[in-house]
Amino acid sequence: MSEMQTKYWHVDNRVDVLKTYPQVKEAADLLKKNEVVAFPTETVYGLGGNALSDEAAAKIFAAKGRPADNPLIIHLASKQQAADVAVNISETAEKLMQAFWPGPLTIILAKQPNKLSDIVTAGLETVAVRMPDHPVALAVIQAAGLPIAAPSANRSGKPSPTSAKHVQDDLDGRIAGIVDGGETGVGVESTVVDCTGEIPVILRPGGITKEEIEAAVGETAIDAALTDTQKQPKSPGMKYTHYAPDAPVYLMEGSKEWIQSQVNRERQQGKKVGLLTTEENLSFYEADVILPCGSRKDLKTVAHSLYDVLRAFNETDVDIIYSETFSTEGVGLAIMNRLEKAAGHRWIRETSK
Repeated sequence: MSEMQTKYWHVDNRVDVLKTYPQVKEAADLLKKNEVVAFPTETVYGLGGNALSDEAAAKIFAAKGRPADNPLIIHLASKQQAADVAVNISETAEKLMQAFWPGPLTIILAKQPNKLSDIVTAGLETVAVRMPDHPVALAVIQAAGLPIAAPSANRSGKPSPTSAKHVQDDLDGRIAGIVDGGETGVGVESTVVDCTGEIPVILRPGGITKEEIEAAVGETAIDAALTDTQKQPKSPGMKYTHYAPDAPVYLMEGSKEWIQSQVNRERQQGKKVGLLTTEENLSFYEADVILPCGSRKDLKTVAHSLYDVLRAFNETDVDIIYSETFSTEGVGLAIMNRLEKAAGHRWIRETSK
């Protein structure tokens, strides 16, 4: 696609009346003209476009290089807005909105007929909606007065962006503007829950855990595609391998001593090895590049840093990246899901201990 001038606005998210901020109004005006604009949410930066417009939706897919059979999540500025884009909102869905909106939870509902762009919903009869918990995101959506379709603001296949610089690295010259509202908080995308059936089903793990959802609404299932790579996932952003840095990633399941032996073997063959570890194990290893990704004592810190660390490997000249693995309890499920996608499901396991 041809290069365009990408505008860049810095917005202090502590300002009281953000939606009247000149930069926010300018970004919203571009959205009203069916241009696409990146802005921060509490999870990652989103690439926003008018969800009612085929033109805007096509620009999102073109900028990202995203496959057209991958639906987009619609971002709303209020709980009430859900009724503008969805029908048959169940009591379970209402409870989830009450408990977790604004916040990193996307809910799949039956869509309003003949309203949304079919490109946004990938021709499905359902729509994925969420209300982000970020003052800048909410201000931009309110100022635009539109439901905003917004996948992560990165080139398809790359790690999702947690800072405006990440967005600029991937999309400068491909989109109309970037609203810089600082670093994001959660660090991994929202949890996606299908509420079109009797029991809610988690299609993508994220910032809200299965345990938290069950505490709010009772029994909750997990989509079989999350554990069976032969099944096609139904969630936005889950169908293709992505989150990947340039060098191949391998998930290492075994002791620290065994992982170090694998690093040594590759280095003896002349390869430069990168290692993704945690603060607790940082001093144990020797490799060409070692990057810590939060603390095992608090997996939320790992989620927060994950994409930043995966991107940081691109600033190095490593040939291969080995990653430690994590428990799938709580937010660990989301961390391991993203690492599996980044690695293309490549594991190396210690066979004897």
